[in-house]
Amino acid sequence: MAELHTGVGRQRGARPWPRPRRIATLSVHTSPLHQPGTGDAGGMNVYILEVARRLAEANVEVEIFTRATSGDLPPVVEMAPGVHVRHVTSGPLEGLTKEELPGQLCAFTAGVLRAEASRPPGHYDLIHSHYWLSGQVGWLAKERWGVPLVHTAHTLAKVKNAQLAAGDRPEPKARVIGEEQVVAEAERLVANTGVEARDLIDRYEADPARVAVVEPGVDLDRFSPAPGDRGLAMAAARRRLGLPTTGYVVAFVGRIQPLKAPDVLIRAVAALREHDPALADELTVVICGGPSGSGLDRPTALIELAAALGVTDRVRFLPPRTGDDLPALYRAADLVAVPSYNESFGLVALEAQACGTPVVAAGVGGLVTAVRDHVSGVLVGGHDPVDWARTIGRLLPDRRRRAELARGAELHARNFSWHRTVTGLLAVYGDAIAEHRARLTAELAGAGDAALSCSW
Repeated sequence: MAELHTGVGRQRGARPWPRPRRIATLSVHTSPLHQPGTGDAGGMNVYILEVARRLAEANVEVEIFTRATSGDLPPVVEMAPGVHVRHVTSGPLEGLTKEELPGQLCAFTAGVLRAEASRPPGHYDLIHSHYWLSGQVGWLAKERWGVPLVHTAHTLAKVKNAQLAAGDRPEPKARVIGEEQVVAEAERLVANTGVEARDLIDRYEADPARVAVVEPGVDLDRFSPAPGDRGLAMAAARRRLGLPTTGYVVAFVGRIQPLKAPDVLIRAVAALREHDPALADELTVVICGGPSGSGLDRPTALIELAAALGVTDRVRFLPPRTGDDLPALYRAADLVAVPSYNESFGLVALEAQACGTPVVAAGVGGLVTAVRDHVSGVLVGGHDPVDWARTIGRLLPDRRRRAELARGAELHARNFSWHRTVTGLLAVYGDAIAEHRARLTAELAGAGDAALSCSW
């Protein structure tokens, strides 16, 4: 495979990157103002929010276009100095699922183009689209505005369909075609990991020269180990969240849908109770999140599963956490489980490790980068509940091993920061702008040569 750009670093003496003044960020189906863990809001929301804030701190203005889903919000919200969220009316404010949004892309695109038309020419230097729906809008806007398009997929239909959870719905052909179109049209494709980059190249025939790997980060100020004695801090965090202060806690954080596989964790508790009932009786599994995607079809499915397996007494359900409650939940847990069938990166795993909590994760997608196997956590090869029960059952009683992994988790997370991510993105933006300008110059020169030849 051709060598990939990492998006960070540049040789000494190389020309500096052109830096954009203003960026139009497109996030059609979910807003960075939404609470992660509810609806379609998740890691992508965190990514867009954190990147936008830090771009603004680097004197790059960011305007985020997202679909209006409530009449209570003003047309434009200043999320932070230099960062504005523009709500574009396209279709009904409520009641549309993500799968129904392709029918509103024309209306959304019209709203984006009108917003730009009210500004002086050349207002935006670059478009960064997130998810394939936004990529479709970005493809049209970049042609109209004459600026480069940078696209981040976050998830890919062909990958999801190849690793589909039992009973989950496959992604439709229309999405596959839409992704192929965006891959072909974007000046740069930002992949979260080398695994995602290979998927873009192998499954979507992306030009390797246009694919750059820029890993997401974590807010190392917000997500960090609690100061002082770890045991006392863990007990305090558990009291804050109403969890048992004794025994073991394994936490799942994320949207409740088959893709994220929280059912694997509940089934693992049942398997653990069968093979080691004494250990299972000391365990509390916390499922923190809200129904999403196909999980909305049966929002009580996990509650019913726990009851059917006889482990209701061992499972606690919490709504998505905000503010300091989310770091508190990570600190309250002995382990954080990420059993997803696919993750483009897995920000939950990184947040937990930054708090000094080891992660048990499925060895898929970006999780093989987010978790350093047997150093910051353990990767499980598959989704067999017995394997998960075996792994969790070995780690929980082994306090020494968990302490080693906790230290490794904190150190591993320090390798990732949003500052590093934005540095990488600015490099990608600069390359895209430079290439775009060079192409325009060449086209103008070619047009001039043609005019001269015609004059003869």
